[in-house]
Amino acid sequence: MHFALRCPEGKAFPAEGENVVPEIHAVLKRIADFTDRVRSGTFSGFTGKKLKNVVAIGIGGSFLGPEFVYEALRHDASCKSAAEGMTLKFLANVDPVDFARAVDGLDVEETLFVIISKTFTTAETMLNARTCRKHILDHYKGAGDDGAILGKHLCAVSTNLAATKEFGIDDENVFGFWNWVGGRYSVSSAVGVVPLSLVYGYDNVRKFLDGMHDMDNQGASLGDAPEMSVPELLGLIGFYNTYIAGHDSRAILPYSQALLRFAAHIQQLDMESNGKRVSIGGNRFSETLNAGPIVFGEPGTNGQHSFYQLMHQGRVVPAEFIGFTKSQVHIKMEGEPVSNHDELMSNFFAQADALALGKDVATLEKEGVPAQLHSHKLFEGDRPSISILFKGSLDAFACGQLLSAYEQRVMIEGWLYDINSYDQWGVELGKVLAKGVRSIMQGAKQLEPEAYNSSTHDLLAEYLQNRD
Repeated sequence: MHFALRCPEGKAFPAEGENVVPEIHAVLKRIADFTDRVRSGTFSGFTGKKLKNVVAIGIGGSFLGPEFVYEALRHDASCKSAAEGMTLKFLANVDPVDFARAVDGLDVEETLFVIISKTFTTAETMLNARTCRKHILDHYKGAGDDGAILGKHLCAVSTNLAATKEFGIDDENVFGFWNWVGGRYSVSSAVGVVPLSLVYGYDNVRKFLDGMHDMDNQGASLGDAPEMSVPELLGLIGFYNTYIAGHDSRAILPYSQALLRFAAHIQQLDMESNGKRVSIGGNRFSETLNAGPIVFGEPGTNGQHSFYQLMHQGRVVPAEFIGFTKSQVHIKMEGEPVSNHDELMSNFFAQADALALGKDVATLEKEGVPAQLHSHKLFEGDRPSISILFKGSLDAFACGQLLSAYEQRVMIEGWLYDINSYDQWGVELGKVLAKGVRSIMQGAKQLEPEAYNSSTHDLLAEYLQNRD
């Protein structure tokens, strides 16, 4: 259903017999109007100062997706120009240090806090939201009515209007989405569109949505087209590497520093969707197989100086290289043989070849490598990789295409595994147990030896004795 979120106006996307696109665009128009008023200064802070800083408060998909897109487009020419004078920060971790980092250096009178929570009950997000609300009111102490102050510095992405109103947020500053929008698929909903439009302007965000829709259409055939789409190829190759070949990990390796948060977003998108042990029918996979690989990654060439050693001569890790023919920032210095981007991309092409072909003993002998070092310098090769090369630079449209391809890839692999990629029961147990620990923290119940395993009991007792 999340494909409906990026449909252009006038298109139809039926859900249970109803076209949801008009309702989606009604929300998008409200977002465009609100973000234009904030960016122009028409909607200002309580003292009339222009709101130049945005703090987006969320967690999981409400944070990882928007943060990835924000970082990806910071140095795209169009987005950088639109963002001049604006700052966007994210507050996700309930660790108080994350709050300190988010508000550090920001003038409250110039800051808008965006609270992102579908139900307005997510524990971590709401504690951070209450911390920010107190931060606002402490700054304005005695300056006016609390409701009037908060109405100028808070907005929300939520479906719970009663809770947002009680929190101090005006209804016209709340932007909703739908129950069929899962957190890790929500960046193309108000979850991502609100904070990204505030900093980059709605027109640039629309280009991002259009890029997603373009790739959605490419993957819509699911086998009917004469050639496979990019998402289908990604899904089939990923399924083969994990399910057939038995490789339990996957490295996302963008040769673009702008994609420094892409792997983090795909970690959640993939592992929370397809990290399952049973099929839709409840049948358990074999003892030696679980669906879904371990996903990790780092931009090139940084990763080469970190974990590539293991990929070349240790475990077999299927690699996914992502590159662009042009950089968002062009640097070619006099006296240097190639541009900075050419140097980067030289490694993009070389690494895939090195993984595939390796280096055999005959080559080592030709190079004069001593026999006692042959086993150390041998590269077996035959290590799988995918290379995706975009024509042009990473702009909003290409960013949307990339994300849609990986979203669809997860869906296709889930279908091949015969699992439900849209539930995540595995995240529930820890949340439930945390409530019991919280009761002990607040003194509502005693720490009983039989309540936890001995290690957890002793660590918790030590923490209670030495906490702030």
